[in-house]
Amino acid sequence: MVRFIAHYGIHFVVPIIIAFYFYKENRLWAAIILLSGIIIDLDHLLATPLFDPNRCSINFHPLHTYWAIAAYALLFSVKRTRIFGLALLIHILADTVDCLFITGTP
Repeated sequence: MVRFIAHYGIHFVVPIIIAFYFYKENRLWAAIILLSGIIIDLDHLLATPLFDPNRCSINFHPLHTYWAIAAYALLFSVKRTRIFGLALLIHILADTVDCLFITGTP
């Protein structure tokens, strides 16, 4: 249960908190963009089986590889794309926390 709350809390609660505290002028749009980071889970459709509760997503799925994470960090480092990079990095954080519950390491 703790794993479920930690994983999905980071996926859904953390983006809303960040949007409301750090993007006060555009809270709704910021929340939508930050929540949309979950779209990178579309790469799970390429896996067999589609869902495995004991599989770590980090460096397994194409959009969860270290190369992709580096690209998300690059997006975050540019002011114009910062919120998109943040959305993707929050998603990676959620999946990393999930991996910690599975194996103890991401």
